[in-house]
Amino acid sequence: MRILWVNAGFLHPTTKGGQIRTLETLRQLHRRHEIHYAAFENPQEPEGPARSGEYSAHAYPVRFQAPVKRSPAFVLQLAAGLFSPLPVAIRRHYSQEMARLLAGDLLRRSFDKVVCDFLSPAPHFPDLGNVILFQHNVETMIWRRRAEQAGDRWRRSYLALQARRMYAYERAVCRACGFVLAVSDHDARWMREEFGLGRVRAVPTGVDVHHFAPPGNPVEVADLVFAGSMDWAPNIDGVQWFVREMLPRIRAQRPEASLAVAGRSPAPEVLALARQDPLITITGTVPDIRPYLWGGSVAVVPLRIGGGTRLKIYEAMAAKTPVVATTIGAEGLPVRDGEHLLLADEPERFAAHCLSLLENTERRRRMTDAAWRHVSSSFSWESAARQFELFLEEAPRWKPLPG
Repeated sequence: MRILWVNAGFLHPTTKGGQIRTLETLRQLHRRHEIHYAAFENPQEPEGPARSGEYSAHAYPVRFQAPVKRSPAFVLQLAAGLFSPLPVAIRRHYSQEMARLLAGDLLRRSFDKVVCDFLSPAPHFPDLGNVILFQHNVETMIWRRRAEQAGDRWRRSYLALQARRMYAYERAVCRACGFVLAVSDHDARWMREEFGLGRVRAVPTGVDVHHFAPPGNPVEVADLVFAGSMDWAPNIDGVQWFVREMLPRIRAQRPEASLAVAGRSPAPEVLALARQDPLITITGTVPDIRPYLWGGSVAVVPLRIGGGTRLKIYEAMAAKTPVVATTIGAEGLPVRDGEHLLLADEPERFAAHCLSLLENTERRRRMTDAAWRHVSSSFSWESAARQFELFLEEAPRWKPLPG
């Protein structure tokens, strides 16, 4: 197949779960199909376009960078979001140049399939009728949960407004697209029920178990480790909640329990955690996340906000690090509580699970062995991409724009 893939960014440096999922899927598809990749180019990250040949035959970079969060331009976008019918998360990533590239050239070509990766590139398409939407998250679900967890009335009201606008926009886009691919049965079912979709399928999440296989003698990093992009609101909320509610309960029995938070671009409120506690390490961007998984006794995923699936859980399992997560943290993944990981939504129970694993080496070993067998037997990127490929064949064929 000849496939046009449109995304909001290039895939290197690879620092986010969505990037990993797209990169590994495209690497597999690139072996058998002709991939054309159009995306925003960040001038500060030239590695992105330079390495696009690893997963595509042709790349079409469009120079664009959304205003940095907490900058004056970003604040203006938030203010404009009070009056625009479009969600601010969509408006802030719109580029007239990308719209011109698609409508004036690429979408007039003869492709077999056209994929819109994530929701944010959708406004650049003049017609979504035969476009395949790859939904890594249900964005409405994330915004609703953010509103529920907001700490003050103003933020709660603003986020609730954005959640309503996101619902209207996301529903309209999903219904307009020729086909929708979700990343879990949970998300696919939600979109069928909430958006009234019939043309939606769920593709599995994968992991490279060989890449994450632990070395013989890993260097100890911390008792507890959290891995994830630290400029993403669900991760920021989760880490703050863990430090505020779970960590004191753990330290009541293990006073020296340490925490490492490994992930790119930590927000100021995350950096403040390390200044207030010498046993908390905030790494910022790291060249390789694996040593932090290998060197942690327990991987924690204390998310209260989120959608899609958490690659960080499969990566920890492949690294043979036991996982304690909330039900939202493990949402959409076919894993069993008590066998592959431990689940808890109440701080006291979450802390108790962490303590039980920290104190019981044999329980850690049994759980990590079961989790590793689970992901290694059924969730390779090759098998995930094969399923993706089958759904592409089922989706509508692209009809080039006239002219």
